[in-house]
Amino acid sequence: MKRFIQFNDETIDSFLFMQLTDLAKTLTREPEAEIEYSPYCYVNKQEKKIYISHFWNHRPEKDKWHGYKSDLFLRALGSWQHTDEQAIKEFVQRVQHSPVASFAKQLVVLAEDMRLEEICKNERPGTKQAFTARRRMYRQYFNAQLNVNLVKSLFTDALFNLHYLLLHAESPIQPPRMNESIDAAMPFIQRSIMDFYDARSTAEVIKVSQGIVEVLEEVVERDMLNHYFHLPEFSAEQGFTGDTYHDLKRKDPLANDDQLEEEKTGEEEIIDEEFRTWHRETSELGSSFLQFDLDQGSKTNLLGEGGREGEAGDQALAMVQGSAQQASRKDFSNLPAEQAQKEAKSGGEAVFGKENRFAVPVFKKAEVPTRKDIDHYKLQKTQIAPLQKKLKNMIEKTLEHKKIQPRSDLHRGRLNKKLLRFFTEDQPRLFYKKQEPSTEIDATFTLLVDCSASMEDKMEQTKRGIILFHESLKSVKVPHEVIGFWEDTTEATDQLQPNYFHTVIDYHSSLQPVSGPEVLQLKPEEDNRDGFAIRVVKERIIKRSEKQKFLLIFSDGEPAAYSYDRNGIIDTHEAVLEARKLGIEVINLFLADGEIGEAEKQTVQNIYGKYSIFVTDVHDLPHVVFPLLKKLLYKSV
Repeated sequence: MKRFIQFNDETIDSFLFMQLTDLAKTLTREPEAEIEYSPYCYVNKQEKKIYISHFWNHRPEKDKWHGYKSDLFLRALGSWQHTDEQAIKEFVQRVQHSPVASFAKQLVVLAEDMRLEEICKNERPGTKQAFTARRRMYRQYFNAQLNVNLVKSLFTDALFNLHYLLLHAESPIQPPRMNESIDAAMPFIQRSIMDFYDARSTAEVIKVSQGIVEVLEEVVERDMLNHYFHLPEFSAEQGFTGDTYHDLKRKDPLANDDQLEEEKTGEEEIIDEEFRTWHRETSELGSSFLQFDLDQGSKTNLLGEGGREGEAGDQALAMVQGSAQQASRKDFSNLPAEQAQKEAKSGGEAVFGKENRFAVPVFKKAEVPTRKDIDHYKLQKTQIAPLQKKLKNMIEKTLEHKKIQPRSDLHRGRLNKKLLRFFTEDQPRLFYKKQEPSTEIDATFTLLVDCSASMEDKMEQTKRGIILFHESLKSVKVPHEVIGFWEDTTEATDQLQPNYFHTVIDYHSSLQPVSGPEVLQLKPEEDNRDGFAIRVVKERIIKRSEKQKFLLIFSDGEPAAYSYDRNGIIDTHEAVLEARKLGIEVINLFLADGEIGEAEKQTVQNIYGKYSIFVTDVHDLPHVVFPLLKKLLYKSV
């Protein structure tokens, strides 16, 4: 479906992202260091992540590059090695109840970054250009913010903006008038700011900041409204934010604290009434739980008959023993053992990339074609016959043929240089023959087809292009396989993401005369995890003995799967690079239904580089495939 309006069409430049990631690993000397985009720039050493700010987006390319690099230099060269995390943690605990806590935290970040910047420039003089551009852009920004905050009478925010401008001024600045109390404290603030230049450690930065904060607590009316910098709280207890066991057993006090005077006599009337928590409205497991919040009533010494045991379908009082169930739609769980190889758990191992550590492959073989499919396939073959003949001739001329191994010790042929046997043997074999080309072509192809739901209106024409490939390769005896891939949305969870690989044509059957109608079994399914699919198929390709290996990917958009939307482009790009390093030619055929947007085109090129073919009309796919393969084959010879 064509999108006319895109309110949030931000795309990730995968090349830039990978450059920054490699730079981060080099500077931190930490091979597992990662880069992530964030509203603010900071570092999390526990998770080995460096966050670079969105602040530099939508700027000229040169400024954006310098901005990202300056963030990276500050965190990888500065904070990673020279920031005292314990001092920061103690400072955060001290100021958390301060009326100007936000100002205090951001002031420490501002001053600490200035100290770290000088360290970075001394250790790596090559960083000066990036920091010069950073200061220029920040001065423009904070000067504009100062004027805005003065107009809005946000004097605490304006005072913070002034702090940045005073610390990074290239010429003397006259502070603007704010209000009577702030103006009276301004001489002290200006003198204290100068002490930041002499700070040689995080503790000294905090000491100067505390002196300024103590004065501001007396002269400002409220804390900062805006957030410019982020001070991470270096807490050891990171990761768990849910209810603890104590929280589940907690008894909140009642609104009233009275108690009934009656005591239990044993003759009380007890009415047993069944309270069902499982009915048709709750027949499907959800993420919400039925809770009982009782805050009104009177205390009594009457006790019930004990707690009842939890049941499998029980969703009350946090007693849950449910389990995931198979979806009835598109259920492949009943496949024979030889048709499906499904792992129960992936164990969280990043065998196919860190973004796919919970993805598991499920292999599905083609079914026996029906008579209807066979007849329809014959019709398709007739329609693409002229192109198939041209493609066959081109493949025979351009693809490299296999070589017959050289033979030696013959009675005739080329004379060998080793002639000693002429004197030592009665019937010496002194001749050999060189390598000769065989009739077989030394190449293999794999066609990977995106079977996501968005292929609904393109699948029929895509199959025509695949049929052209299959018939042409079969005619020149080039082994190949055709695989459709998708991720099952209904079964995907945080710990398990099944990905199906439907092999409609495999290497063994690809050259058989009756093969082909199985291609018609491809159909649109659900999501697509492209990086994982490329890695899985790559493992199959590299086992082939052919010299030339080609991987063609038919898709209609960027990857989209469970917890894969943010880093899917990066992961797919890395998978493509890994395959190419192993000598596999990876080419993408982007299938569109109309005009292709510039952002969409840029995203695909970020993943596959210059080896991207854009098809604006899927009806022209067979005609586009022909010159593509011709160019590809000529390149490989």
